[in-house]
Amino acid sequence: MRVHHDVWDQDVEQVLISEQELDEIVSRIAAQIDQDYKDKNLLLLCILKGSLVFMGDLMKKLSIPCEIDCMKVSSYGHGTVTSGRINILLDLHRQDLSEKDILIIEDIIDSGKTLSYLVSYLRINGARSVRTVALLDKPSRREVDYTPDYVGREIPDAFVVGYGLDFGEKYRSLPYVGILKPEIYTN
Repeated sequence: MRVHHDVWDQDVEQVLISEQELDEIVSRIAAQIDQDYKDKNLLLLCILKGSLVFMGDLMKKLSIPCEIDCMKVSSYGHGTVTSGRINILLDLHRQDLSEKDILIIEDIIDSGKTLSYLVSYLRINGARSVRTVALLDKPSRREVDYTPDYVGREIPDAFVVGYGLDFGEKYRSLPYVGILKPEIYTN
C-alpha cells in the first residue's frame, strides 16, 4: 500500500533515487558491513536527524550483531548554507568506546567537514576504530579531503529531500530522495 505524500510531492522537481534503488543501495552497503565487521564489536552511530531512516533500514538488513547510539551535530546556520563550524548538540557518552568499532551513519556528505571532524573527535575520545558511511555523496561540494568508507550513491550538487533529509523539518517522510524545487528554498 502506497502512502500518499501529495502535499510534499508537489514541491519535488524530480525523483533522484527511487524507493527501489534506495533499498538496493542499503542492501549493498549492509552486505559490505556484514563482511567487514563480522569479527568486530560494531556500534552504529546515527547522526540525527537526517540519518535516522537510513540507519533504521540499514540495521534491519545487517546479519551481524551491533549496538546503536546517536549524536546530534550541526554545521548549518540558517536554511541551506553551512556555517563551517561544527556544533555537537547531543554527544556520545559511553565508558566503553575503547571496545567499540564505530561506524558513523550519515545521510549526506558535502563539504566533508562534519564527518572529518567527527572521526577525529571519536578517535581522540578513545574509540577502537572509526569509519563512516554516507548514503549520499556530493563530491563537488568538498572543502576538505575526506572520503567516506562506504558510499550509497554520488549525486549532483542539488538540494535533496526525502528518506530522512529535510528542508525546514519537512519532507523527511518521503520514501524516495528528490530534488526540491528551487522556489521552495529560495523564498
